[in-house]
Amino acid sequence: MVTPQPSIIRKIWSSRPLRPPRLRGYLLGQRPFTQNSQLLSVSRTNPRPELPYLFIPSAARFPQVSSHGQFRNQLSRFLNTEGKQRFKSEAKQILKYILIVNVGLISFGFLMSLVNIEVNERKYKTPSEWSFRSRNIYRAARKFEEPNHSKSGVIDWPDIDNNYTSLLSRLEDPDLDGQDLPLPPDDQDRVWVFGLRKLGFTRKGLDVSMKSEEWRRSYYATIMGAARAAEHLDEWVSDRTRGMSCPKEYMIGPSNPHPRPVPYGALAAPLEENCDPASEPPQTFYMKILTSTGFTTGQRLDAALAYADYLDWKGHHEHAEDMHDWGLDIAMGGLPMGANNVVDTRTGVINSDATYVSSNLLKATGALAVHQAQMNNLSGALPVFLSILRARKQLSVPHVPDPPPEEPTTAVKIWSCVKWLLVSPPYPLPPPSGDEAPIRSPKAVCEESAIMAHVGEILFASSQDDMKPPSDPKKSRGTSQKQEAGLSWTRDAVDISELTLASMSLDNLDERQVCADCLKSGMENWSTMVRKIIKGQQEATSRTETAKNRSEAWFWGGPKLETTQQDKGRWQRELSLVFERTSNVEQLLHREENLRKAESASIIPTIMLFN
Repeated sequence: MVTPQPSIIRKIWSSRPLRPPRLRGYLLGQRPFTQNSQLLSVSRTNPRPELPYLFIPSAARFPQVSSHGQFRNQLSRFLNTEGKQRFKSEAKQILKYILIVNVGLISFGFLMSLVNIEVNERKYKTPSEWSFRSRNIYRAARKFEEPNHSKSGVIDWPDIDNNYTSLLSRLEDPDLDGQDLPLPPDDQDRVWVFGLRKLGFTRKGLDVSMKSEEWRRSYYATIMGAARAAEHLDEWVSDRTRGMSCPKEYMIGPSNPHPRPVPYGALAAPLEENCDPASEPPQTFYMKILTSTGFTTGQRLDAALAYADYLDWKGHHEHAEDMHDWGLDIAMGGLPMGANNVVDTRTGVINSDATYVSSNLLKATGALAVHQAQMNNLSGALPVFLSILRARKQLSVPHVPDPPPEEPTTAVKIWSCVKWLLVSPPYPLPPPSGDEAPIRSPKAVCEESAIMAHVGEILFASSQDDMKPPSDPKKSRGTSQKQEAGLSWTRDAVDISELTLASMSLDNLDERQVCADCLKSGMENWSTMVRKIIKGQQEATSRTETAKNRSEAWFWGGPKLETTQQDKGRWQRELSLVFERTSNVEQLLHREENLRKAESASIIPTIMLFN
């Protein structure tokens, strides 16, 4: 009999835990099971609670519907309460980062604008008495005048004129930057200008003597800038309807019956009934300086000479001569008491026994001599140049400069550089008024070489009448004595300019520029003179060969030219020397240009730190 076996009770473990697992990151917080809250924001209301770990999405629960319904079913799986909270937190983070980046970009742009303002302020210094708006307008106008401001190199003179004229209106407005300026009464607003032909009445300037020297100097620079812009906008018109400016030759109207076609791609030409002059005449600004009170003698003389040059350019030579005479009167008015019989006012020649000659007097007489030379009055210009040269030779030699100070230490250099970056430099010292007697400085020596070049040019030009081709080939002559003298003066001028420029200090860039200009003009005159002499000899030789072929040449034996082959070879060697010197001078001028570019581009004084 089989004994019954006890039954084996097998314990089957449940495949699932008794407690649901804790899903990290899925549930942001515990929700009581008794509260039947809606988990899905866009799902249908279901009275039966749905647990996340038991919920299995099934296609049977949501029958196939339209595409909009499918999108809603898919969206219901993501837009739940926890997803909305996560979306809000991520959106906040994104907005925070966007705000931080925008604030950083705005701060960086504001900082760069401050740096740009500081750089322009150090380059174009403005008085502290002006308002912030006026100082910005002045710096912008000065910067726009530079050719390298734009990539095309074209200067926008209408914009410059607008800046200068608006700045002038602000400086002369008692409510803005013209406080305490005494305005002239209505009956004294215009003044008669004596000595100028057909000029008559002009607007009277202001009395700026009570203003500071910085204010007056910047006010003078503003007026001169407006005058320069007005000169460049001469014969320009401005279209009121479109706010544009263009030369008058493009305007369509009765006064311009044959207008010039506008360039391809440009705006249509303006109509005459819509046009006004683009700027006031330059006379308005120059006379404002000449009739104002408070400017120095040198400033008034510069304005008179600039206006005279403009009149010469316009072809009003008689008016230009009057302005030169007025400039000579201004220069003589600044001489000290007791300085009499310095210059002959009728001819402009400086007396040989003059006891005191000022810088303004030398400038005024030199400009008068250049004007006379341009008017082909060589006999009147040559004595004036020679008297100026004699007066410059008698200038006093400057005293021996003090020995240079000791080399500063590295710490002092670093502190100077940091101080230069943090502290704005003061307003530049005022330039000399020109009433004082000049000294024989390197700049004065370069100006002497420029006068010598003018003398050589006049002598060479006056010899052209003597060297006209004669009707008789027998009278053909070689180089005249005036040509030889003109070449000699020009060679000496080039030698003096080159030696002076090589010995000048690198710190005096303005003086070096004056000497470089004298050297360049002297080399151009020298090259032109030699070429003309060679060309004249070639023409004389050709005339001789032509005469030999004539029938009467056989009977008279033919003309004989006095110029020899040795003379021809001399001028060929002279031309070779000119080519060699021109190459050396071009290298020297190229170095000067690099120095000026490096000076204008430098912002941090690295020379002071590393020298």
